[in-house]
Amino acid sequence: MFKSGYVSIIGRPNVGKSTLINRIMKEKLAIVSDKPQTTRTSMQAIYNDSDCQIIFVDTPGMHKPKHKLGEYMMGRATEAINDVDLILFLTQPGKPGPGDEYILKELLAHRSAPKFLVLNKMDEYPPEKVAESLAAWQQAASFDEWIPISALTGKNVDVLLNLMKKKLPEGPAYYPKDILADVQERFIVEETVREKALRLLNEEVPHGIAVRVTSMKERPDQTLDVAVDIITEKESHKPIIIGKGGQTLKKIGSYARADLEHFFRTNVNLKCFVKVRKDWRDNPSYLSEYGYKKR
Repeated sequence: MFKSGYVSIIGRPNVGKSTLINRIMKEKLAIVSDKPQTTRTSMQAIYNDSDCQIIFVDTPGMHKPKHKLGEYMMGRATEAINDVDLILFLTQPGKPGPGDEYILKELLAHRSAPKFLVLNKMDEYPPEKVAESLAAWQQAASFDEWIPISALTGKNVDVLLNLMKKKLPEGPAYYPKDILADVQERFIVEETVREKALRLLNEEVPHGIAVRVTSMKERPDQTLDVAVDIITEKESHKPIIIGKGGQTLKKIGSYARADLEHFFRTNVNLKCFVKVRKDWRDNPSYLSEYGYKKR
């Protein structure tokens, strides 16, 4: 019996949703950083096994929006718990807080899909803290399963996969087996460059940047020529992104190129440029141009 279905992964910012996606897929599809609100839009990653196909929906962390980009992100996160076959509520050890309670209210409005409480980052806490947290969550809300995992190390991720398979309905494969995600190659490039910028820049700058591919061409020798614009909303941020002697920008490009060559399995010639678009996160025209369009 072949099973298939859509699984939405929701939770507060920085709880490890993208790390879990990458662990399950055994491929780096979603960007990861230690800064909250890294994921800005939902992406579908397609997991294939001999007896199932699971379409994972990676979503932005649920938070109180502070600008139009934040409103867009919250809209995508909320959409992701509609019309799915299973919902994974990802959190980490500790008592449920206000952010968790907000998500729980959203979940209660969608009673039809089974819901798992997935307690991530068990590798970072002592066993008694993990057990205490699971007990607190069992009192706080009703879920179909409660399971501690470590998306970083892979601990219990195979157990989680098996539990998901049991809950999914019988159905066909929705995508060919060679498709890993429902996004275009340009999206992968943009998110990879943005991830490196998030890791290399200070706390203030990263949330004010976007990345757009301006050209992408393959040479006869299969080398991929790619040019991207790194968009920032303040003139004062431009020299920070470039760095002294252009060193920061060079590092962003070098680290991104290494990941892209692994993903595309070919040589990549990546050129990065920095442009200023004042307050783009609150400008509907810029948001639409940079791919943050409401459906």
